[in-house]
Amino acid sequence: MTRITISEMTTSDIPEVTAIENESFSTPWSAASFFSEINNPASICRVALAGDSLIGYICASCILDEGHILNLAVRTDYRRKGTGKMLALSILKELYARGCKRIFLEVRASNTAAIRLYESIGFRTLGLRRGYYFFPKEDAVVMGLQLN
Repeated sequence: MTRITISEMTTSDIPEVTAIENESFSTPWSAASFFSEINNPASICRVALAGDSLIGYICASCILDEGHILNLAVRTDYRRKGTGKMLALSILKELYARGCKRIFLEVRASNTAAIRLYESIGFRTLGLRRGYYFFPKEDAVVMGLQLN
């Protein structure tokens, strides 16, 4: 099995990242959105690499002592193999290092695989945001994690 490594997302990664984004979400971020996050000092963007292949990514932000996981996706053929968890744990470590004490995220209510992933690393459901997502319209599950 190819070793998975995590590294900082760069502008040269954006075409591959947007390809994964487009295959993963019904309302995908644009390349400009990723470019903006890469250049936002409050944001952290990482990619997962299997050898030379970009197989996933995560974006998060840290404002004061609160973190927010903004986006996470893994290429279809690498899902359910630990890559998403590896990305999430790496970003939690970075958010903690930046002084974040609480981390939040939203996930589609129907995305049980993602909800289980987040629960496996300690996130708990805090509530729902009704009608948060469009195309299709759906509620978001708001999840949170307290870092010690």
